[in-house]
Amino acid sequence: MQRAINVTRRQFAIGAGLVAATATGGLVYALENQVHAMDNGIHPPGLPWSHRGTFGALDIGSVRRGWEVYKQVCQACHQLRYFVNFRHFCDYRYPFMSEEEAKAEAEEFLIDDVDDKGQPIRRPAKLNDAVPAPYQFPGGRWLGEWSIPVNNDKAAAAANNGALPPELSLMMSARTTHHHRGDDYIFCLLNGYFDPPAGITLDEGKAYNPYFPGGLISMPQQLFDEGIEYKDGTPATQAQQAKDVTNFLTWCSIRSYNDTGKRWALELLLLFPVFAAILIYSKRSVWSMVENEKILFRSVKGPRRARLSTTVTTMYSFMENT
Repeated sequence: MQRAINVTRRQFAIGAGLVAATATGGLVYALENQVHAMDNGIHPPGLPWSHRGTFGALDIGSVRRGWEVYKQVCQACHQLRYFVNFRHFCDYRYPFMSEEEAKAEAEEFLIDDVDDKGQPIRRPAKLNDAVPAPYQFPGGRWLGEWSIPVNNDKAAAAANNGALPPELSLMMSARTTHHHRGDDYIFCLLNGYFDPPAGITLDEGKAYNPYFPGGLISMPQQLFDEGIEYKDGTPATQAQQAKDVTNFLTWCSIRSYNDTGKRWALELLLLFPVFAAILIYSKRSVWSMVENEKILFRSVKGPRRARLSTTVTTMYSFMENT
């Protein structure tokens, strides 16, 4: 009877602990979501991008069209500062155009540089040049040995009502949080311009976008239906342009490891059965002697201290091992 009572008490304590843990977790979750629902912004929904998933990859055609959107719309204000050179467009790891096409794209840009005599000049860009900054210093200014072009932030802010346009090469990674992905945020932001609701007053040079934290953004709407013309004839709707430039910025952020990491993982998975067979065979070969030992303990007549006699019998039957 007493034993049954103890079992019942133990079960009751375990059940009460589980209920308390569940209630505490639910309360923490509710408070966390309540706090994030009060930041005057809308969290973008998750979208079915082609580069997500175990075997997903970037849509190269969309990346190429996204470069056209960046060149014709975004490049006037925003810079691709970190390790985006024209040679990366035809790089063997993640190209989206041929080498000849990349050279032609580079030659469309003029680079501020200095000649052999130290005089400032402007020359056509080459494959090894970085995508030029929209607001360059006279004569050009470069960061470190990687020849990263330095943007003239004061000139950029002065041309945009005092707001400094952010750098875009790592924007997708920078806007990725535990609430949303950076690609979802960029796509929704570019398509999320609306008239301000009642009670919200827009200052001069501001626009209303509920996906931007606070709702007030210094960048006006940039993408419009048929705002540009794609070389491949794709209809340039606003949503299509937003999708393509988002894929291009995603390529800028993850081109060095997205497909490469997934390809390595697939190769390791293909080699896993071979390594597993080798390890299993080695384990059985090394431990077969130990696993087939039989140890017997028996007491024998003798002095007061019992003597231990151990008989070890080793069976060499490999048929039983396999």
